[in-house]
Amino acid sequence: MKQYLLSVVEPSEGAMPGPEEMARIMARVAELDRAAQEAGVWVFNGGLHPPGTATTLRANGDEVLVTDGPYIEGKEYLGGFMIIRCEDLDEALEWGRRTVEATGLPVEVRPFK
Repeated sequence: MKQYLLSVVEPSEGAMPGPEEMARIMARVAELDRAAQEAGVWVFNGGLHPPGTATTLRANGDEVLVTDGPYIEGKEYLGGFMIIRCEDLDEALEWGRRTVEATGLPVEVRPFK
């Protein structure tokens, strides 16, 4: 079986969902996680804090520079992810579709090498 990364893409701008809507989203995500675990495809998943909490390390000759903030500023950022193990891309895309339905956000599906 091949492993796939499902990346949940969040917008950098705009209002976040209110508490009630966020509770509904998180309930759908919990159900998705449970379904993936029961189906035997779930490997690992997690949500991420906003990009402003990141620390970036860059090579600079023989040194490594450490800076606060994301590697790159963008209109979207990685908000969370799930690693799944599937027979093929079609099965991974189905889990990606279910992730879109649970979160209401775009999802990138990418195979590991």
